[in-house]
Amino acid sequence: MKTAVIFGAGNIGRGFIGQLLCQSGYQVTFFDVDETLIAALNRDGAYRLEAVFNEEKTEYRIGPVRALHSVKDKAALVEVLATADLAATAVGAHVLPHIAPVLAAGVARRAELNAPALDVLICENLKNAAATVRKLVEQRIDPAALAYSQAKLGLVDTVIGRMVPAPTAEMRAQDPTLIRVEPYAELPVDCTGFRGPVPAITGMTAYDNFAVFTARKLYLHNCGHALLAYTGALNGHEFGWQALADRTVRALLAAGLRESVDGIVASLKADRAWLEAHVEDLLRRFGNRALGDTVFRLGRDPVRKLQPSDRLIGAARVAETAGAVPRHLAFGIAAAFCFAPPEDEYSVALQQRLEAEGLAQVLEMVCRIKADEPLGKAIAASYAAIRRDPVVALVEAVAH
Repeated sequence: MKTAVIFGAGNIGRGFIGQLLCQSGYQVTFFDVDETLIAALNRDGAYRLEAVFNEEKTEYRIGPVRALHSVKDKAALVEVLATADLAATAVGAHVLPHIAPVLAAGVARRAELNAPALDVLICENLKNAAATVRKLVEQRIDPAALAYSQAKLGLVDTVIGRMVPAPTAEMRAQDPTLIRVEPYAELPVDCTGFRGPVPAITGMTAYDNFAVFTARKLYLHNCGHALLAYTGALNGHEFGWQALADRTVRALLAAGLRESVDGIVASLKADRAWLEAHVEDLLRRFGNRALGDTVFRLGRDPVRKLQPSDRLIGAARVAETAGAVPRHLAFGIAAAFCFAPPEDEYSVALQQRLEAEGLAQVLEMVCRIKADEPLGKAIAASYAAIRRDPVVALVEAVAH
């Protein structure tokens, strides 16, 4: 049986990549730090997955799988990597520096064995993630294995479109392996990243015009979730599906995504009908009540989501290429600056910065947007309106 390694047995690791690889005939070894989950995966040799859409539910038993501890089992991890047929990361962008040493050691061991190429699917919400991982690995790899790494280590950018909320405490108590996902399971990947033959994996398609898929994910899917969260919070919604059912929130969301579509078409010459069909599908999927996706989860850590090339600012910059100020995206950005749940330390820190430094300085430092440029002025106007009355501001933003 073919073998695969997945760094991370969390939402995307179990909820998406693990399923696709197991269904494609791979035996999967997860690397993780959750000892309860590791024990359960090793006990059962499989895990439970529920694909849900509102009242519909399909149950799966995903296997064969096993798990190793990312810190305690490092020697074993290296040996597993040395002989694996395929690998993937699904750890979150901030964890990539922590897994890079093990990946580098595994590649060095493969060089010693003169093993075939190892391709790694980089399943992270990070633009140019494969290039980031290559830099991290090459900074840490034994110099004697550097040439092998450059020739035989394939780092493959992917687009993760499936929505997989974190398991609830009740789910964990019922079964620590249980994961709940939406049925959607398409995996576009960048064909230029492979060093070996492109493997046959259920749901995976390799493309050479990958930039348009990255833009579609970041500036439609991720941007849409952010707009839904930040504007939904203005009207006091708890769940994403509740925000979507709010006609004013939905209208702002749809208008913001139209601006993104205009920008992707203008900058990448993408097919408008294809993008608009994707937006319609996203709006349907965002209404999946069974996932229980919260506004808090979709909106937490706004500073990360307000980075210059991320889902909101990046979408607005792309939208500007269509020749107009993206006022609905600007409103969403302003709403992100007003997102302040006390249980999110990053939101609290952002509010403290805004209080101490003012919007103009934070906008330039965090988003690289100058207060006197058209986009900066649009954000400032929306921010002032939201601070006066968030409900009225949202209605007026949709009206205009």
